[in-house]
Amino acid sequence: MIRILAIISWGLAATVAVAQEAEVTSAPVLWNDDRSIAFDAASLDIDDFIWLARPVVVFADSPDDPRFRQQMDMLSARPDELAERDVIVVTDTDPDARSDLRLRLRPRGFMLVIMGKDGEVELRKPGPWSVREISRTIDKMPLREQEVDDRRALP
Repeated sequence: MIRILAIISWGLAATVAVAQEAEVTSAPVLWNDDRSIAFDAASLDIDDFIWLARPVVVFADSPDDPRFRQQMDMLSARPDELAERDVIVVTDTDPDARSDLRLRLRPRGFMLVIMGKDGEVELRKPGPWSVREISRTIDKMPLREQEVDDRRALP
């Protein structure tokens, strides 16, 4: 059985690549294997990532939107910092597809959404944000602070 999953490569922000898996592979497994993958919103159920990852969702009305391209370039420049914070990048550039995330979050044009591991929206932005700004926002979240404290306590 072959399952086709649309993903966006960090280096090719506007190009959708198709990954074919020999067995059915869930999005959380793919994300855990390679955290530099940006997933298309239509290809996953965001609820599969509750308590596993912090979704950063990038909406635009087209993959050619300059703000979308700028945002994806900024995210692809520093993937390690996002991976350290358990970030999964999700994109949606097709308003006509009416993905579950688009229906749930109701963007107008370009929008960046940072969600917590609990699945709740933490921040919405109408313009691109740097990885540094995203990281600072995440680092202020209570669960992230607890994760950092727990890592420091390990021998």
